[in-house]
Amino acid sequence: MKVIVFLADGFEEVEALTVVDYLRRMDIEVDMVSITGEKQVKGAHDIKVLADKVIADIDISFYDGGIIPGGMPGATNLRDHDKVIDMMRTLYEGKKLVAAICAGPIVLERAGIIRGKEITSYPGFEEKLKDGIYREDPVVRDDNIITARGPALAVDFAIEIVKYFLGEERTEDLKNNILYRRF
Repeated sequence: MKVIVFLADGFEEVEALTVVDYLRRMDIEVDMVSITGEKQVKGAHDIKVLADKVIADIDISFYDGGIIPGGMPGATNLRDHDKVIDMMRTLYEGKKLVAAICAGPIVLERAGIIRGKEITSYPGFEEKLKDGIYREDPVVRDDNIITARGPALAVDFAIEIVKYFLGEERTEDLKNNILYRRF
């Protein structure tokens, strides 16, 4: 398996990097992909991250999923990037994973892929996600779409993505490895 975590200036660091870390722990290949034209991307809290690739070098046909972190203005920067929209739509139409957390589901809305699908987001974004069936659950999965509420749920979001790709048994391995809800 191989997935993209898209990064734009203003991305929520914990949402992006938790997913990258936990997926890589489970041997899922992850490319952090910058949309800025440069590999260095600055997060919402001024943490600079060096992406693996830039979007101009990406052939989406080699990927099994795309992940959109939240954060502002990161989520709007991703939403307003036509190539991100096209790639997420291509993944969705190919029955591959599309996932977004926090404000990130606005990207899925613009891509036109949440119509009639159960989704969630950071509180206050409900009005921007009118095509979806909004839920206030921490993490929501509807077929090949996974969404989550916000930064405190980055671990749960990552775990659901691992479950999507590897199943329940391997997900339990990850939970044990990270001491998930052991205390």
